[in-house]
Amino acid sequence: MSEEILITGAGVVGALGVGKADTLASLREGRSGIGPIRYLETSLRDFPVGEVPLSNEEIASRTGAPSSWPRTTLLSILALQEALAQAGISPEGETFSSGKDMLLISGTTVGGMDLTEKQFPHYSLNHGCGASTDLAALYLGCFADATTLSTACSSAANAIVFGANLLRSGRCSRIVVGGSESLSNYHLNGFNSLMILDREPCRPFDATRAGLNLGEGAAYLVLETAESAKERGVKAMGRLSGFGNACDAFHQTASSENGEGAYLAMTKALKMAALEPGAIDYVNAHGTGTPNNDASESAALRRIFGDDIPPVSSTKAVTGHTTSASGSIEAVICLLAMQEGFIPAQQNWKTPDPACVVPFTDAAAKRRIRNVISNAFGFGGNDTSLIFSCL
Repeated sequence: MSEEILITGAGVVGALGVGKADTLASLREGRSGIGPIRYLETSLRDFPVGEVPLSNEEIASRTGAPSSWPRTTLLSILALQEALAQAGISPEGETFSSGKDMLLISGTTVGGMDLTEKQFPHYSLNHGCGASTDLAALYLGCFADATTLSTACSSAANAIVFGANLLRSGRCSRIVVGGSESLSNYHLNGFNSLMILDREPCRPFDATRAGLNLGEGAAYLVLETAESAKERGVKAMGRLSGFGNACDAFHQTASSENGEGAYLAMTKALKMAALEPGAIDYVNAHGTGTPNNDASESAALRRIFGDDIPPVSSTKAVTGHTTSASGSIEAVICLLAMQEGFIPAQQNWKTPDPACVVPFTDAAAKRRIRNVISNAFGFGGNDTSLIFSCL
């Protein structure tokens, strides 16, 4: 990558807790956020999920935003506030000059669907994906512009890619990227119709895996050029050293047997980062727990790494699949793992499957992580891989 892109702030909220400290503690202690549905009004209560452990009213009291706003927006604001604070950016004190505007790029699919479901047959004015992002941007008041990406489960990862490209183009020197998604009946019914929801805690890469658990949450990264970070005197968590996106268009919802899209995305990311496969210390897999995805992703990993596959795990076993937000939530998890020197151990895995990689399960291990791949794969084969590296 010609222009070094640093991560100077990160914020996250999900089933593992509110903020980076809670999330890190849950990961280190092996706690899971998967459990019974508490807040979503639904008839499908026999499916476990990864809910954020706060009601809309509780989120509103923490952020100051109206509880009547879409839950997706409320989660966005909560994560954005943490990311901006770490980066030393005060929304009230921001001023902009030409060419130096700070932008918000957010990925989501459900948007304000929760409001429309409650008001049906009436349609919420804040239903659309873009409305959720715009509300968050307007509330914080520090963004010159905002836009929304919706590419299913690769949305937040693609927001990170889009933001990085804007930095490389010189369009801006700082940008906030990530995604947010709240649970909805649309989610549950849609994935249930595909018959890929598990009524037990999901088991990525396990021979007995039967599907995914849905989750919700939000996470954002503050990306900026090295020059901008130096001017502002802020410390970086790490750097975005490479990324790749590919669309194999194999099937509307399924992945190919040889993992072509995943293979292409990871290969492109490695090439941009100028890294050989052996330089990767950890892969945060897309790892949904569905029979198709885990076998396909494993095939792609074997094509790239051969017999020397680095430690692999899927944190969706404890967060749930947060769909459009998964790319940024897992990006934050990867940055925390790099900073703290550990690999998130695979939870719920017991039985090897010859079609899948054997995931990393040693919760007590301490590892130096220099470079990590984080995968986020979407329906239609829209697959994205990000590489984060230590400074």
